[in-house]
Amino acid sequence: MPEPTKKDETPNGQPEESVAPDSNGALPLPEISLEVSPPPEAVAEGKEPVETDGKKPEPTEPEPSQAVVAQEPSPVENGSNQPQTGGVGVKEQAESDNSTVKEEVPCSPPPTDDDDAAATTPSPTPQAEDANSLKKLSIELPNDSVPVPAMGRKDSVWSLGEGQAPEDLEKPIDTPPLSTLLIEKPSSATVPVGGDIVFVAKVEAKDLLRKPTIKWFKGKWMDLASKTGKHLQLKETFDRFTKIHTFEMHIIKAKDNYAGNYRCEVSYKDKFDSCSFDLEVKEAEQAQSIDIRSAFKRSSEGQDDAGELDFSGLLKHREVKQQDDAPEVDVWEILKNARPDQYEKIAFMYGITDLRGLLKRMKKMPKEEKKSEAFAKKLEPAYQVDKGGKIRLVVDLADPTVELKWYKNGQEIRPTPNQRKYIFEHKGTQRIMVINNCSMMDDAAYSVAAGDEKCSTELFVKELPIKIVKGIEPVKTTVNERIELECEVSEEGAQVKWMKNGVEVPTGVRSRYRVKSEGTKHFLVIDDASKEDTGTYSVMASGGTSEAHVQVDLKPLKIYQDLQDMTVKLGEPIKLQCEIYPGNVPGRWYRNGQLIQPSDRINIIHRNKIHRLEIATSSLHDAGDYTFVPEGYSQSLCAKIHIIDPPRVHLESLNFPDNTVTIVAGNKLRLEIPISGEPAPRVVWMKGERVILESGHRVRAETHGDQTSLTIEVTEREDSGNYKIVLQNEAGEDTASVKIKVVDIPDAPEAPLVPEVGGDWCSMTWEPPKYDGGSPILGYFVERKKKQSSRWMRLNFDLIKETQFEPKKMIEGVPYEVRIFAVNAIGVSKPSEPSKAFTPLAVTSEPTMLVVDDVTDTTVTVKWRPPETIGAAGLDGYLVEYCIEGTDDWVISNKELTEKTKYTITGLSPGCKILVRVKALNAAGASAPRTLQHSILVKEVVEPPKIRVPRHLKMTYTRRVGEAVNLVVPFMGKPRPKVTWLKDGQAIEPTHVNIRNTDCDSIIFIRKAERSHSGKYEMSVQVENHKDTAIIDIQIVDLPGPPQAVTIEDVWGGNVALVWTPPKDNGNAPITGYTIQKADKKTMEWYTCIEHYHRNCITITELVVGNEYFFRIFSENMCGLSESATQTKKSALIVKEGNSPHDTAQHQYHAQPHSFTLTPTGMQLKTHNFEDHDFKEAPKFTQPLINTFAIAGYNATLNCSVRANPRAKVIWMKNKMTIIDDPRYRMFSNQGVCTLEIRKPSPYDGGMYTCKAINDLGEAQVDCKLEVKGGFTFYELMQRGVPLHLIDKYMNESKTVEQEK
Repeated sequence: MPEPTKKDETPNGQPEESVAPDSNGALPLPEISLEVSPPPEAVAEGKEPVETDGKKPEPTEPEPSQAVVAQEPSPVENGSNQPQTGGVGVKEQAESDNSTVKEEVPCSPPPTDDDDAAATTPSPTPQAEDANSLKKLSIELPNDSVPVPAMGRKDSVWSLGEGQAPEDLEKPIDTPPLSTLLIEKPSSATVPVGGDIVFVAKVEAKDLLRKPTIKWFKGKWMDLASKTGKHLQLKETFDRFTKIHTFEMHIIKAKDNYAGNYRCEVSYKDKFDSCSFDLEVKEAEQAQSIDIRSAFKRSSEGQDDAGELDFSGLLKHREVKQQDDAPEVDVWEILKNARPDQYEKIAFMYGITDLRGLLKRMKKMPKEEKKSEAFAKKLEPAYQVDKGGKIRLVVDLADPTVELKWYKNGQEIRPTPNQRKYIFEHKGTQRIMVINNCSMMDDAAYSVAAGDEKCSTELFVKELPIKIVKGIEPVKTTVNERIELECEVSEEGAQVKWMKNGVEVPTGVRSRYRVKSEGTKHFLVIDDASKEDTGTYSVMASGGTSEAHVQVDLKPLKIYQDLQDMTVKLGEPIKLQCEIYPGNVPGRWYRNGQLIQPSDRINIIHRNKIHRLEIATSSLHDAGDYTFVPEGYSQSLCAKIHIIDPPRVHLESLNFPDNTVTIVAGNKLRLEIPISGEPAPRVVWMKGERVILESGHRVRAETHGDQTSLTIEVTEREDSGNYKIVLQNEAGEDTASVKIKVVDIPDAPEAPLVPEVGGDWCSMTWEPPKYDGGSPILGYFVERKKKQSSRWMRLNFDLIKETQFEPKKMIEGVPYEVRIFAVNAIGVSKPSEPSKAFTPLAVTSEPTMLVVDDVTDTTVTVKWRPPETIGAAGLDGYLVEYCIEGTDDWVISNKELTEKTKYTITGLSPGCKILVRVKALNAAGASAPRTLQHSILVKEVVEPPKIRVPRHLKMTYTRRVGEAVNLVVPFMGKPRPKVTWLKDGQAIEPTHVNIRNTDCDSIIFIRKAERSHSGKYEMSVQVENHKDTAIIDIQIVDLPGPPQAVTIEDVWGGNVALVWTPPKDNGNAPITGYTIQKADKKTMEWYTCIEHYHRNCITITELVVGNEYFFRIFSENMCGLSESATQTKKSALIVKEGNSPHDTAQHQYHAQPHSFTLTPTGMQLKTHNFEDHDFKEAPKFTQPLINTFAIAGYNATLNCSVRANPRAKVIWMKNKMTIIDDPRYRMFSNQGVCTLEIRKPSPYDGGMYTCKAINDLGEAQVDCKLEVKGGFTFYELMQRGVPLHLIDKYMNESKTVEQEK
């Protein structure tokens, strides 16, 4: 059945506002008339409707104006709510203020029954009959009915128009196709408030691989899966026998706001089905005197049903406000008289928030129908007419003189003289509009206006079913042919649906199927048929169905060229080709039953009749049985590929340089070498001319699969040599050689030679061993021992690369022997034979500091110092030699050794130049000579005098009276200079100062210094005409005298001001300070007030009131205090305040604001209270422990420092275990420095060490990690079989740790 269109919209798209005069501006409530005809199958077969007991059911609620009445849903969800019918798919159009919402509601097919009472006049609404009766939907509405024009055209109405023949009801109507998923759909229902209801949906799962997905919605968008609780439950079950999924929605204790439209959606992969249904919740009638504002206000938050299936749960929470004592207002009357667009404003003004409940309650209130003043009889709510027929719209006027205007969809219908579409008739008070030759364009909303009144109706044009005049015929063809199915229908432009095996044929852009139509003929075309196109095809029209079977067979296969067997060498290309007919048949290639896919190496080509498989580079995996299978045929083509490969030995996999395998003698050797070849080659191992058999005991050769191996159980030196491998198969032959090198420790070297011996060293040489063990000699170890001892001591830990060595640190006079070890990569050889015994005996070192002491015209005097090193043989004497410059003839000056370190060479020629050297001799021989760097000219030379004043004499030389003065002033000059001394420009009296001169210095000596000895002393040194002078300032100091006069300047309060003059005698030194003392007149005991005072005036404070004081002052210089002090002549009396006006004034003037307070009785001292500083402190580590490496066998210490007051208790822990009474550990603590000593640690002693300090105020701890390196020697590591590179790494790490330590 065609979908009804919207009738009440103006051309600009805005709905026409039409309000009946008696509606008071209220929201129109439409009434729907729906009647369902039987399906065409029932009509075609001539079946008659069956009625129970031969009677029609009694009507439950007779309505004079409708056949079937459906209540318009209240605007609860999204502004629309769709009623669900039981027979035909209906699209409802709900209109809001700003938008139009459409929702399609699919329904079940209609029952095969008809109603004989269908006529042009209205009929009462019958009650629902059994499964074979006409299925109708009855939804109650309020008693007051509103004309259709006032509704805004929101629902569709089906009815019989006036003048329609009863036989038109027998015409079939279009039936929508059955659902592909839902076999039972939930239907609309009514439930009382507080009741329970269950909606059931069923899905058949015979063709489904998994459970379908179902969703329940309320309205358009609210998913009920998130609203499940005590009022809503969703359940699902599955029956394994019937293969049916059952989905149930349980609503428990329904509430008024649960009413509305619901939707069930089912989806499975690309299939989708949905169904909408309505739920109406009836509630008991309530008195009209109810307070509307309290009835529609929100319930308090937090209740059990708050937010369930209600949008109120989405609103913002608001606090409950106190109701004002305002006069009662009849809101119902205000709402009845208001326009719909004013509802929200009124609800907001009077505190009504539930607008949905408001509209729903208003809809159920009975309304007083006002009697029309213009119409005696209005238009029927709806009319129905067949397409091509005519319809009469009749109204009866109360006043025949009123002018009428007819409207279609809001546009006025004006009669035209040339058209007979609309005919207007007048019969008394009746006004009739006849519409001829009705088409689908006439399906619209019509209204008639008489003055200010208007009544409306809807006209539905019923389309006749499309019949299939000529059905489709069966087709039998072969693949790749064109198939065209043809049918003919009763009308042009009809819509038909093509099906294949019950499924609609896709006719999209990329589909293989094409649909076309020519007039009443319709075609389904398949251009290139395939095997899959076989099936039953059907065409469906609204009035019938036609089907036929299409059979597509394969074309016969002809083989023009079959596949050929091939033998291919490895790496060469493979090409397999066949030629078949028909040529456009695709196929698949298989190898050993596995499908071959094209890749970079494999190329599959199909050109017309030729199918070719190309492999660019063959491999061993490409060998096997190949099969080509044409698609759609059971026949296949086969061939066999055989891959051959010449034998090859893969020595590169050994990763040995020069194919040389090195092994240590005594170990087992198993050498595995990969080989290749197809078929598997024969392998022969040979050493020289000898063939190695597989049955050998110690040496054998084995071959398994793709590798061959040589095994030597215990290798020997004789196993070294070249081994040959020979491979043979039908494709060729290959050979390879492998060199095996058996290495061992070297032989022992020959006994070493000691050609030279020193005091604590010797020089030794040796020859390399005759056999190096097959591995290069890496170095040598040297050992020595005393001849009388049997204990050998190793002299080097790092290998010696050369064949010579100098042992050191030997004891002189003790016989020694040495021996050698040779080392290669395998290990250390046996020791060599010991060398001949030798005794170290050393000469002394050369003499030191050889200088020229004096030169004359015939002699040269030299002097030196003894050697730094004198061996065990001691020092016998010195030998002095000289030679003329330019010659190498050394002449011994002393025939006998001299023990002195000074010697004069005599008998020299004046003017000659000589070189001098000195040797030290002992039992071991002569030492290295010490030679003067420059030659000596034998001639006496005049040297200008030079006084070298010592550093301390360059400043004033100060001594106290009575001390001795002894000054030595060196000088230079030749011949011996003349020395003179002057004091302040006058000669020095020998009785006061003693002066003694030598060749190189002058000494001035004063036994007991006096102050008169102070002054500037001038020293003069003269050689011939050359002279040098120096001045020495000597200062003799003594104690100073006392100050000259001490006076009391002022007395006030407890203070006395003193003034004095410096002393006359400062003791020949600056005055550095004064010492002031005081004494009470009663006791005259002196007490020091201040020391080292620099100024000449002072104020003595804090004197006792009532006492009388004397003061004295000592002078002080660098020698100390003066022997006597100067005392004040007068005393200072400290009187109480207020005894005299002068004293009171002094007290007031000199009062100190911060220390004293002036009171009526006198001045009081304020004492400050000072709190002692709290030196207590919790333990704190100022120096933490650090991670340490230790060498096994050597003591290790851990140190940290802690500060705490009172003294903290220190606890040491290892791995969180307290160390108590363990003799391996010693603990020290000195001035906060904590030390833990670990005696000769072993690897077991490694771990985490903790130092913990605790006192009454808290505790602290520090941690460190100790790692103990095993103290293995190089020899021990070699004996353990550790590789050399690991030994070298270990030794380097040990050195690094020792250096860091």
